[in-house]
Amino acid sequence: MPSGCRSSNDNALDGLCKIHKIMLEFKQYKRKGLSEMISLTEFTKNGGDLSKVSLSSPDHLLQTHNPDEFELGFVARNPKNHDDLWYVAKKYFDDNLEPV
Repeated sequence: MPSGCRSSNDNALDGLCKIHKIMLEFKQYKRKGLSEMISLTEFTKNGGDLSKVSLSSPDHLLQTHNPDEFELGFVARNPKNHDDLWYVAKKYFDDNLEPV
């Protein structure tokens, strides 16, 4: 835990301490099924609406500061709810997934 993590009048420090505590509680889980994805290029070329795709803060930064890299990513969807879409960066895809 970051040094100085105790109740304080510093909201930023308190927030950092809470974030750090949450990170310590993460556990590993293995997927049971397959992932449904389409390349971002294919998604947008075929009329997909990027405003409907969830983007994390790091993905927003990638989109803003390295749009060429962002375009290499994928859009994933929940197989049971096709309206539930999120962005998957190419690096994450390459490190963790492969076509079936």
